[in-house]
Amino acid sequence: MKEYEIIIGLEIHVQLKTKSKMFCGCDNVGEDKESNTTICPVCTGQPGTLPVINKQAVDWAVQAALALNCRILEYSKFDRKSYFYPDLPKGYQISQYDQPIGVGGFINFEINGQMKKIKITRLHLEEDAAKLIHSDKDETLVDFNRCGTPLIEIVTEADFNFPEEAKIFLQELRLIMRYLEISEADMEKGHLRCDANISLRPKGDSKLYPKTEIKNINSFRAVEKALAFEEKRQQALWEKGKQPDKQSTRGWNEKTEETEEQRVKEEEQDYRYFPEPDLPPLHFTKEYLKHIQSITVELPAERRERFISMYGFSKYEADILVSDKKLANYAEEVISELKEWINTERPKDRGVTWHTHKEEFIKLVANWLIHRLLALLNAQHLEIKELKVTPENFAELITLIYEKRVNQQTAQKVLEEMFKTGGDPSNIIEDKKLGQIFDENALGKIIDEVIKENPKVVLEYKNGKGAALQFLMGQVMKKTKGQAEPKILNELLVHKLK
Repeated sequence: MKEYEIIIGLEIHVQLKTKSKMFCGCDNVGEDKESNTTICPVCTGQPGTLPVINKQAVDWAVQAALALNCRILEYSKFDRKSYFYPDLPKGYQISQYDQPIGVGGFINFEINGQMKKIKITRLHLEEDAAKLIHSDKDETLVDFNRCGTPLIEIVTEADFNFPEEAKIFLQELRLIMRYLEISEADMEKGHLRCDANISLRPKGDSKLYPKTEIKNINSFRAVEKALAFEEKRQQALWEKGKQPDKQSTRGWNEKTEETEEQRVKEEEQDYRYFPEPDLPPLHFTKEYLKHIQSITVELPAERRERFISMYGFSKYEADILVSDKKLANYAEEVISELKEWINTERPKDRGVTWHTHKEEFIKLVANWLIHRLLALLNAQHLEIKELKVTPENFAELITLIYEKRVNQQTAQKVLEEMFKTGGDPSNIIEDKKLGQIFDENALGKIIDEVIKENPKVVLEYKNGKGAALQFLMGQVMKKTKGQAEPKILNELLVHKLK
């Protein structure tokens, strides 16, 4: 059987969360408002109206282009892209054609343990169209609230070889947009939309064959599944000698998990691009670009590397912590509080410094933050921004665990109470009497009781049965409700059994 090579490229639209729309002053949060209430003559295409460029949208587009390693063109301009569709009131879209914001970028990301580089052809600004709503009565309604929302369109090279790569790339792109704080980039809410272009060719062939564009994809999982389906469909056509001979557009049907033919795709000349006469060109000076670069934040890839090199988190731990900017910030605040505690609270004669005990503290932070605190958040379907536990209080809990003032079981109870109330761990331990018992006299009395109550087990221990000691320790723990400090308990019990 002949083998085929998959050629995949993506066209991604990212909604910018500016306060106002791209070319008018209308509120840019129309998705939560009643239909057709955040509109004006400009965004609904009334005759005689004039657009005005949203400066914030331009700044954010440049930030995004720099984050994607694009070269920023000195001059950029807007163009009219003409086509008729019910959701486009002007009969054209204000977009960018031959002078976009940025060109020649790339994103590196990891997949299956290997680094993959996807080249970015271009990034440009444009306005969004309205939203079509298909009712159960076989009617189509138009909501213009979304019309005019600022979009950045990101076009990749056809560098993807497998559907899974497209999914992982989009997840990394979403994370970058969220770190820049220019978009929520939520696919299910339409903040990030993707059209995937796919074609096949026989292995060894260098020719590019007509591509099929897949639309209506609203999740990362759907991107992978749609491309996988289309790969099989096109391969079957090739094997029958009926390979695609023209570009086409197909929609993804989530219910049937199949692509469906929509229309023959427009060619570039069909859009009749020409410069937008009502908007001036953009001039990006060196001073302006220096300013934008100065406010650019640390990006996910850089932060992962720093979490590993600076703190000693494992790659797995760094991936989880960096997957949410607020979570990564929280982790760093916890570490800062721990360092402060070591520098100010720990007696210096004990030899505890951040440098000498960093590995131990980082393991505690990773374990309790990833496996305990995040588990509580996920169970309640909450986000990190809704967390009541402050970094300071969480760091205090870590120090209590480190000092063995609470055992693992008790610490979990304390964390759960902190999660509910936001309380201070020391106060919770005191109020609920959850602290470890270090007092040897108090423990000694309880041990004496247990020895007196279990003469047969004591005899078994003296006859060499090791499990008897564990049983007796368990009885002491039961009486102390798990609060006996294990090391002291073990030493006292062995001494008294001699």
